[in-house]
Amino acid sequence: MRFRQIFRLIGILNFFLGLSMLAPLTISIIYSDGSFFPLLYSFIITSGAGITLFFLIGKINYLSLSQREGMAIVTFGWLTAGFFGSLPFLFSGSIGTLTNAYFESISGFTTTGASILANIESLPEGILFWRSQTQWMGGMGIIVLSIAILPFLGVGGMQLYKAEVPSPVVDKLQPRISETAKTLWKVYLFITLLEIGLLFIGGMPLFDSICHAFCTMPTGGFSTQNGSIAQYNSAYFDGVITFFMIIAGINFSLHFKFLKGDFKVFGRDPECRVFLLILAILILLVTFNIYGSIYYSISHALRLAAFQVTSIITTTGFVTANYATWPALSQIIIVLCMFIGAMAGSTGGGIKIMRIILLAKHGYQEIFRLIHPHAVRSIKLGGKPVPAEVLNSIWGFFILYLGLFIVAVIIMCLIGLDIPTSFASVAATIGNVGPGFGLVGPVNNYLSVPDLGKWVLIFCMILGRLEIYTVIIMVAPAYWRK
Repeated sequence: MRFRQIFRLIGILNFFLGLSMLAPLTISIIYSDGSFFPLLYSFIITSGAGITLFFLIGKINYLSLSQREGMAIVTFGWLTAGFFGSLPFLFSGSIGTLTNAYFESISGFTTTGASILANIESLPEGILFWRSQTQWMGGMGIIVLSIAILPFLGVGGMQLYKAEVPSPVVDKLQPRISETAKTLWKVYLFITLLEIGLLFIGGMPLFDSICHAFCTMPTGGFSTQNGSIAQYNSAYFDGVITFFMIIAGINFSLHFKFLKGDFKVFGRDPECRVFLLILAILILLVTFNIYGSIYYSISHALRLAAFQVTSIITTTGFVTANYATWPALSQIIIVLCMFIGAMAGSTGGGIKIMRIILLAKHGYQEIFRLIHPHAVRSIKLGGKPVPAEVLNSIWGFFILYLGLFIVAVIIMCLIGLDIPTSFASVAATIGNVGPGFGLVGPVNNYLSVPDLGKWVLIFCMILGRLEIYTVIIMVAPAYWRK
């Protein structure tokens, strides 16, 4: 393990993270909101620490970056990003303690959207913008962004990309990995700008439009309003954001192919078809479950069901209704959505549709073998056989996901939280969803969770964002052996 190489690259990441603080710094100047100096100090410390680390270590060769080193850079990169990202909250006095500030920062970068803030609207515009920007950068990945703008990483860039991109199968759209990263970011930026335009045209203030688009595309869920999207009480805004949450929950490589002229790509992709089918079925189930019992207009019930189911299954976390008061069936569906998640290659979290499809196919294959023990049959996805190592990796992920979930729930119960809150807080953070049930429900926040519980949930958020393996491998003794 070449630590000089690892920490020099982390220095580069933090330098660019610091540079990104110039955007909220500009916002603070425009609004004269009093957050100029907190953001300026954060920029100086973050970029200064990054550039100092870069030059202290000296010149090294990046071309031989190994997969182990790539995983270390990604894990430590996200941990340090969380720390430096918390500085604007601390320096501005928006959040009083390091634990709470780090929780908010990690929630942003991991696009979880779990917040400890009770009065969001009281925050200065510069801090609100930084809060939304952490989600936008975290959505496609600050590591992938760095690969896009640091082509000199060469071969080593692939190891960072594989460790960072939330997908069971890495999809290279271009021959060079740096070009793939740039392509994904161009698509991401284009769709973000499109959503900003549509929200602004509909009457949402430009600042709010930018912040909400910054938190929709990464499926993050931070809002500039205490009541989230519900505060606008607008069918138009609900519709626009629902549409873009669906877009964000679909594999971004499909968006790229669509924009290149392949207009049938969504219909041909088996994972996309299953995702949209599951989404439609769950929306209809919730609609008919809440119609008549909670809402007496079918159109209103459909609007709220479509928004809330889409928000949770794509792990965005925006809220337009207090789903904790909905009937039991709807609540169960909401919990189920936390685990299902969006498509592989999207900015969403959860187990992911591709894994669920392959787990179901593998389960069916085992039943088929019991009936026909001599039959030879391979598991296929989209007409292509799925390699055994991919299936093994998916089963390993699934077991680790459930195992770590159970352990975290037990810890949360041991520190004094009730069972619904413990279960929902872990499900919502390891799935990068945000709002849950109980004390962390859609009209509450995570402030009441004890500090130890917050650190457990911080770990869950990072696990979910980096797809478990990248983090867990760091504690394996074999990882540190030569």
